[in-house]
Amino acid sequence: MDTAHSYVLAIPQTLTERLLTEHATELGVEIRRGCELVGLSQDEDGVTVELADGTQLRSRYLVGCDGGRSTVRKLLGVGFPGEPTRVETLLGEVELTVEPATLAAVVAEVRKTQLRFGAVPLGDGVYRLVAPAEGVAEDRTVPPTLDELKQQVRELAGTDFGAHSPRWLSRFGDATRLAERYRTGRVLLAGDAAHIHPPVGGQGLNLGIQDAFNLGWKLAGEVNGWAPEGLLDSYHTERRPVAADVLDNTRAQMELLSLEPGPRSVRRLVSELMDFEDVNRYLIEKITAIGVRYDFGEGHELLGRRMRDVGLKRERLYELMHGGRGLLLDQTGRLSVAGWAERVDHVVDVSEELDVPAVLLRPDGHVAWAGEDQQDLLGRLPKWFGTPVG
Repeated sequence: MDTAHSYVLAIPQTLTERLLTEHATELGVEIRRGCELVGLSQDEDGVTVELADGTQLRSRYLVGCDGGRSTVRKLLGVGFPGEPTRVETLLGEVELTVEPATLAAVVAEVRKTQLRFGAVPLGDGVYRLVAPAEGVAEDRTVPPTLDELKQQVRELAGTDFGAHSPRWLSRFGDATRLAERYRTGRVLLAGDAAHIHPPVGGQGLNLGIQDAFNLGWKLAGEVNGWAPEGLLDSYHTERRPVAADVLDNTRAQMELLSLEPGPRSVRRLVSELMDFEDVNRYLIEKITAIGVRYDFGEGHELLGRRMRDVGLKRERLYELMHGGRGLLLDQTGRLSVAGWAERVDHVVDVSEELDVPAVLLRPDGHVAWAGEDQQDLLGRLPKWFGTPVG
């Protein structure tokens, strides 16, 4: 795969959230929890939001990252077309008393006919227990009880594995919806507020965080006054097609989980096709989001793709990108970003893994230019980094 980290690393969501919270706090971000947004209005200069306790807040921009039932999206009147939930799955992070060998044997047997069933170890004796629900709940905001989860597991496996001490209980469906637009004036949508889909393939976290990364540096450009015209609008044009593609492949995966003869035949065919290396690579890169390529027009094959973490003579590429700026990786030593030095770092170094003289990377790591011609580079810099200074 086109990555320096060709493996799956499972990190508990609680740990991810803690690390992100600590980093945000170090940067001076104020995090307010338990604040419900109930109203918003906007004008040419900013956005005013009203909280449930009557507090009003004012900002230049607002990003609604408030989930699939997004209040921000509803207040904007943005359509959310798609399909409602047809099947529901129960999920619990619980402790089990059953022996691991017995658990593995029973799960393997049940999964011969129920692919939405499983028990995944999370460490410290905790397992993520997943089972199809009997139907779709009337109020899906209400989590299932432990007894409800255990009953469904018993019906499918003949045992509830001694499940107890739940750490988290939830239910999820296969609803698939995509916001009609990601931007309305000074208000934008990201994450599940912009798209929902079945969680097959574990693609939701990548999709939402890459939304935020794509949007974050563009908002910074607007707030700091250097963003070229159309930069903020490119958030919608770049990210919405990516979400549409994820929705399509999760729809397909849900069909493959069906027990009907037709989908089972297709699943066997797809399994055979995945024996071909190119097919396997294509599907893996699609599901891991490594294959995302934005349309930046004609040019080098790297154009629009996210540059992987190549090793340089002195250090690794990603270690140089923590500042959130653009980066010109120059293997020739002849190029210049004079006029954009406050927004683009110029790194002269070489990599045995890169067979192009130089690449210009946006802060999100996507290749905005590749080549060795200074005039060509000067024609590309203003598109992403605005007017030069000095």
